Amino acid sequence: MRISQETVTLGGHELLLRNAEADDAQMLLTYLKTTAEETRFLLKEPEELVMTLEDEKNFIESQNASDSNLMILGFLDGEHVGNCSLMGNPWMRYRHRVTVAIALYQKFTGLGIGTLMMKKLTDVAREHGIEQLELEVVADNERAVALYKKLGFQVCGQMPKNMKYKDGTYADVLFMVCDCTGN
Repeated sequence: MRISQETVTLGGHELLLRNAEADDAQMLLTYLKTTAEETRFLLKEPEELVMTLEDEKNFIESQNASDSNLMILGFLDGEHVGNCSLMGNPWMRYRHRVTVAIALYQKFTGLGIGTLMMKKLTDVAREHGIEQLELEVVADNERAVALYKKLGFQVCGQMPKNMKYKDGTYADVLFMVCDCTGN
């Protein structure tokens, strides 16, 4: 899915939101590894990220060509800050729902960027007739949970020990949903 490029003013800075392009592949591979190293709240360990440059280029192209998937990159004053995405469902009974995801470099959290990017995802979802946004979040990621609640997401379930870390500890995950129809 493609969007129109958009620039938003944020605290005297410019936040550019745009689709990923094949030329962004190396930057995105670096981003994936860096963000996986910076936080325990993401799905994969850094060493599990083994996509090749060609794999990433193909992934970007498939996202842009999709009718139900979207990847948006954010750039604050020209510097890549992170990504957000919609992942749709191919099955007719599930097409009203999408999974949302977002990850920012840690130095860019707490600045309002996540809020703007999530609002953009919600707007695009509405424009495409999506009725429900869904996500999973590590239960003790308090800042992310607060952001999602502020944006209208509600906790609809919790899975204990959803993730097991290399050190043997576990993390519970909350399942959250948002009705984006305005009802």
